[in-house]
Amino acid sequence: MENGIYLDNNATTPCDPRVVEKMLPYFSEVYGNPANGYHIQGRMAGKAVDKAREQVAELIGAQPYEIYFTGGASESDNLAIFGIIRNPKHDSQKRIVSSKIEHKAILKPCRKLEEEGYYISLLPVDSQGVIKVENARNEINSQTILVSIQLANNEIGSIQPVKEIAEIAHEFGATIHSDAAQAVGKIPVNVEALGIDMLSISAHKFYGPKGIGALYIKGGLKNIPIEPIIYGGGQEKGLRSGTTNVPAIVGFGEAAEICKNELSVEIERISGLRNLLEKELTSRISDIVINAQKTERLPNTSSIIFPGIEADALILTLVNVMMGTGSACNSGAIEPSHVLQAMGISREAASRTVRASLGRFTTKEQIIQTLSEITASINRVAIKKTI
Repeated sequence: MENGIYLDNNATTPCDPRVVEKMLPYFSEVYGNPANGYHIQGRMAGKAVDKAREQVAELIGAQPYEIYFTGGASESDNLAIFGIIRNPKHDSQKRIVSSKIEHKAILKPCRKLEEEGYYISLLPVDSQGVIKVENARNEINSQTILVSIQLANNEIGSIQPVKEIAEIAHEFGATIHSDAAQAVGKIPVNVEALGIDMLSISAHKFYGPKGIGALYIKGGLKNIPIEPIIYGGGQEKGLRSGTTNVPAIVGFGEAAEICKNELSVEIERISGLRNLLEKELTSRISDIVINAQKTERLPNTSSIIFPGIEADALILTLVNVMMGTGSACNSGAIEPSHVLQAMGISREAASRTVRASLGRFTTKEQIIQTLSEITASINRVAIKKTI
């Protein structure tokens, strides 16, 4: 590849050319504001938004009226949490249950609410990065207003028992939300089968444009009334004010349509490449550890602890390969990954962990080249240590 080998698809994905092509007319040809249905431009834009809403809904097994467009999964997470909390009918409930390995878009709002007097319970995970259902049962009670559990982890790929936790939440009348930014587009996601009330999605995680996402609300606002966190013109049925980003929404819909049609084939191909990468690294380099290898995880994600070399140093020596050292949203942070530490991994081992996240445009040839570059880099480090 001219721009190198990109194995950081959990941070963001390149826009699929088919998505870009679908978006282009909505910058200069169909440019109306869908809030104005009095002229053809507004009506054409509105029709395009309606179609995209249907496409996103179909990807996750929802109804179009249950999809509310946002600026991305972080906004959707904040909207879900603060929207529920700010609803006056929940004034007497002060307990929120989440997990220690959530994205910061969940953890930081929880910390903010803790400052306001809410009780926050963060569930631990086991050595494979998975929440134990019995721990959730011990923490969820009649005072619980909200349970928020990610569907899949961005750093290690572990898939959480959301369905089972949702059943417990509903026993106590709590609302269950899931940040599914890393899951949608990588594995089959059906909101009805999961039994969840709200779900966050971000288009750029599955080859759509950045800056657009959605919040699924089961039954819509009439079923689960939540308060907006942005006020203004009242778009998205009053939940998310701001001029509708038509080109991005069209791209979001197209990306969802492509994923729906190609997901099963992509899972098989990408998981095969991921398994090849892990198998060959294990055979070539002694003492490496594959995190979350013994549990169900995303087909594209590999979190690897390398012996004797810091993750950032290794990545900087790879001339043509781009990977991550943890959550891209935490880049620049000195502290090791909170996810890895929650799994019981030492700070030292966490600092030697590299994440490879494969994608739609990853090829076998690229994986073979990646293996060669990593092996050569590790060998150079080993030689230096013997000198």
